Amino acid sequence: MRQIKLLLLAVVVALIAACSTTARLGEGEILYTGVSKVRVTAPDSVEIPSGISDNIHMVIDVPANNSLYSPYIRSPFPVGLWLYNHWSPDSKGLKGWIYNKFAEEPVLMSDVRPDLRMRMVEDMLDKSGYFGSTTSYEYKYNRKNPRKARVIYNVHLATPKRIVEIIYPDDTIPVAKELTKYLRRDKYLRKGMIFNNDSLATVRVRVTERVRNKGYYYFRPEFLTYYADTVSVEEGVVVKVAFTDNIPERALHKLYVGKITTMVRNNTGVGTIDTFETKRGTVYQMKPSRLRKNLIPSCITTKTGDVVSVRRLSNTQAYLSRLGIFNYISVQPTPLDSLTSDTLNLDIFCNFDKPLETQLEANVTSKSNSYLGPGLSFLVSNRNIFGGGERLTVKLDGAYEWQVGKVEGKRSQFSSYEIGLSTELAFPRLLAPSFIPITQRELNWTRFKLGGTLMNRPRFFRMVQFEGSMEYDWMSSRFSRNHFTLFGLKYNKLLNTTASFDETMAQNPAIALSFEDQFIPKMDYTYTFTKSFGRRRKNSILFQGTLIEGGNIFSGLWAIGGSKNGEKRLFGTRFSQFMKAVVQTVYTRKIVGDHKIVSRVYVGAAHAYGNSQEVPYGEQFYVGGANSIRAFPVRSIGPGSYKAADRGDNTYYDQTGTFRFEMNMEYRFPIAGMLKGAVFMDAGNIWLLKDDPARPGGKITGDNFFRDLALGTGLGLRFDMGMIVVRGDLGVGIHLPYDTGHSGYYNMGKFGSSLAFNLAIGYPF
Repeated sequence: MRQIKLLLLAVVVALIAACSTTARLGEGEILYTGVSKVRVTAPDSVEIPSGISDNIHMVIDVPANNSLYSPYIRSPFPVGLWLYNHWSPDSKGLKGWIYNKFAEEPVLMSDVRPDLRMRMVEDMLDKSGYFGSTTSYEYKYNRKNPRKARVIYNVHLATPKRIVEIIYPDDTIPVAKELTKYLRRDKYLRKGMIFNNDSLATVRVRVTERVRNKGYYYFRPEFLTYYADTVSVEEGVVVKVAFTDNIPERALHKLYVGKITTMVRNNTGVGTIDTFETKRGTVYQMKPSRLRKNLIPSCITTKTGDVVSVRRLSNTQAYLSRLGIFNYISVQPTPLDSLTSDTLNLDIFCNFDKPLETQLEANVTSKSNSYLGPGLSFLVSNRNIFGGGERLTVKLDGAYEWQVGKVEGKRSQFSSYEIGLSTELAFPRLLAPSFIPITQRELNWTRFKLGGTLMNRPRFFRMVQFEGSMEYDWMSSRFSRNHFTLFGLKYNKLLNTTASFDETMAQNPAIALSFEDQFIPKMDYTYTFTKSFGRRRKNSILFQGTLIEGGNIFSGLWAIGGSKNGEKRLFGTRFSQFMKAVVQTVYTRKIVGDHKIVSRVYVGAAHAYGNSQEVPYGEQFYVGGANSIRAFPVRSIGPGSYKAADRGDNTYYDQTGTFRFEMNMEYRFPIAGMLKGAVFMDAGNIWLLKDDPARPGGKITGDNFFRDLALGTGLGLRFDMGMIVVRGDLGVGIHLPYDTGHSGYYNMGKFGSSLAFNLAIGYPF
């Protein structure tokens, strides 16, 4: 029966392939089947820039029917064309539905217009400085069916002409002097550069922006024009920059800021007007409404007497908008009645939005430890509680989660639920000393947080956790973000445990210590650097470093108070003392189009001392799961070469450590529309910085480091909708760090037992 099915399938494929795809073509029409070859040549002394090649391929890129890789590779099974040529468009029922859904009209050579595309290439080359370049094309007819053809394009680049002289505008008027100053500095307009229309257009926009920031508010890019002389100088171009004939008089004069007035309406549009003066003009406030008197002037970036700057006006609108308390903002420079006046008044209009916001959200949560499940949250927020953009948020969360993935053929059985209540009071400014370097590009925040969570792990324990903190978030430059927790305090308490959990803790004293009731006072700092670079910003790098100290300040205070030896307690409960550091770097390199290679290196270490014997469990490291080594479920490997005894689900708690090293690399590529794919490889493990007799092989040493690295690879599919990415990764284990009973580097045993599927939200890194 299996052989018969294969034979039938082969017959169907052969019949489809044999069917004509040109039966309905009109007289003289030729079916376009793609591009056979693109020949781009140039004189020996001329280097063909990658940008020119990309533009040529963009012009000739016309997909043929059933294209796989446009315009070069087609599917061998043109089902759409076969249906179009052999089924009636008037078909009814299922046959009609199939025709309307899958039939494709043929792409004809007369639609592609190779002659027109070659003229477009010549025009593009002229604008890029390659004057006199030649193009041609020819058809490569199908040997079996001359009514089908591919196209061969030929492009020969001429020697490019370079700029040999630049003539600047007449500098007898002030705006011309400003323009000439910026034109001379611009890197896209220099002697010796290849003449390029796109570069000249960029220069015109850039210098116009600069003079508009110097007071010439009414100046526009279209008031500048270029004249290119390609005749008077052989093999070169003389470029002249000049004003257009229709430039208005007021565009030539520098303007200054006059009176600044701000009208702030409440969200009802009805009320009484209160007026007060500030260092940045007059504010008219419609009451009842809450507004700190220094809020509006803190957002206005110009003052009376300054030259009118478009950048400052845009920044003023941006700073008011990012407060999140207005639903309408307008910044309007208003000229005085006199046409000869050099002053523009500034009128600002703001409408308060409703301060209270409620939100009910149902979601699916995917965590880095491979927990997946539904959640529900209810949030109430006051976005302007004190009149200065301060936000008070109260949030109630509930979630049920289970863990996906399996290792060595065994599927995880972990499930849990959590209920939490949290509050946050956020100020859109730093309540800190002014010497901290900040940038005004984004809001800088001071946050006070307080919350509690009840966690239930069936068959293990129930735990309650309370925490509070004071935190700062600020940008120190356009590439650098900082997060600093000045003070954080967390309290963990086990409410009850199961007998199997107690047995596991008895067998692992080090793990048991990390689960004891304890206070965790800590201070942490995270620095994040992100930057795109390279041609057209194709590549990017992200660096993130975090340093956490726990309990050291408390320990110092106790020592000052005379308690230098013995265990130190806060309200009768021991507090933790440890240090933790994490560094990770993510590098993204685009290859072509949406094809890219993304790699990550992660290193982390934690060490307990003084008042603690072990790092708190929540601060320890683990690997595996959707955002780590995807061939293995979370906490299924490590530390080191330690292999946990098979105690069912309780093995979970053994597999944490105080040192983590991980490397990840994946090739991401588009498939169709929002569907994207990936091929990845992950390596890494966790270790212990000090020996634990209950977990032999867990301590890191120079001899076992590389041998203990787990390795996995796999394939992934991602449905990228922009705002959200749904990701499925199938990991394939290659090497486990412990003895599996199989010799050789590949020690996974049966192939089926080496697979792990991870379903997650968002990209892994």
